[in-house]
Amino acid sequence: MMETTKLHNLPVKASRIGLGTWAIGGWMWGGTDERESIKTIHAALDKGVNLIDTAPVYGFGTSEKIVGKALAEYGKREDIVLVTKVALDWKEGKPFRNASKERIFKEIDDSLKRLQTDYIDVYMIHWPDPVTPFAETAEAMKQLMDKGKIKSIAVSNYATDQMDEFKKAAPLHVLEPPYNMFERGIEDKIMPYCDVNDIKILAYGALCRGLLSGKMQPGQTFYGDDLRNVDPKFQQDRFPMYLDAVDKLDKFARENYNKSVLHLAVRWMLDKGVDVALWGGRRPDQMDSIDDIMGWHIDESAMIEIDNIINSAITNPVGPEFMAPPSRKG
Repeated sequence: MMETTKLHNLPVKASRIGLGTWAIGGWMWGGTDERESIKTIHAALDKGVNLIDTAPVYGFGTSEKIVGKALAEYGKREDIVLVTKVALDWKEGKPFRNASKERIFKEIDDSLKRLQTDYIDVYMIHWPDPVTPFAETAEAMKQLMDKGKIKSIAVSNYATDQMDEFKKAAPLHVLEPPYNMFERGIEDKIMPYCDVNDIKILAYGALCRGLLSGKMQPGQTFYGDDLRNVDPKFQQDRFPMYLDAVDKLDKFARENYNKSVLHLAVRWMLDKGVDVALWGGRRPDQMDSIDDIMGWHIDESAMIEIDNIINSAITNPVGPEFMAPPSRKG
């Protein structure tokens, strides 16, 4: 049975697993297959996943268009929690940050059109823009909420001081940071801050670009513009140690829970306290594992054992910082 959570200003509860659609956009994932992607979205919805997370920059409109088609075919828009983002511009296929009010007001209409809807449930600043005053960005988002175009205001990849600045001009309901067993930078300051300020956490990267799926092999090849060709975790100085950690975590999951490392990784996020774990996928069969994440929990002693496995296997860890897009010139 799918666990759910209440997000601010939304009439329907959100599934605690959300479908991330970066890979469905094809950009930085070696291309896309529209029909297969639509089937994947429908498979997730059939499994009780009602939160779909997308962004204009995922394939420069491709992901949003596919999500829009999939939801139009499926129906029940009022039961879906649709999350999309704003404030990444691009030129010649290269994104950069732009959270100006002009950009926001243009993007909302573009996104609504691509998504074939007249409102966004959770609208999110994709990356903080140091060039635009935070008050300008926040005020633009509040205007959209006041007009009914969006229901809930969110930011992604923000630090606590940036959220403080944003909140001076608008309410803030959701943060979307990177978080998984291997990328835990939010634990010290950001998670406690969100708890105190009643900001819900939708965490992305649950499977760490596929590392925690348990399907990766030594010598794995990634094609075209696949992000993992530049991800430090997938380079030869680190890839073997991450694979070693995955093997040991998989063994731990099988011996203790009769589950795989994939199930363990997503359950771990939920039991660590994130409200929604975002899980990327682009094939329907990848949704088959969702049921195995529900109905069990990881206790404190197991959490400690998991930490010991990771810390002993990975002697040179690295975070997701490489993914940050550049700022525009001020």
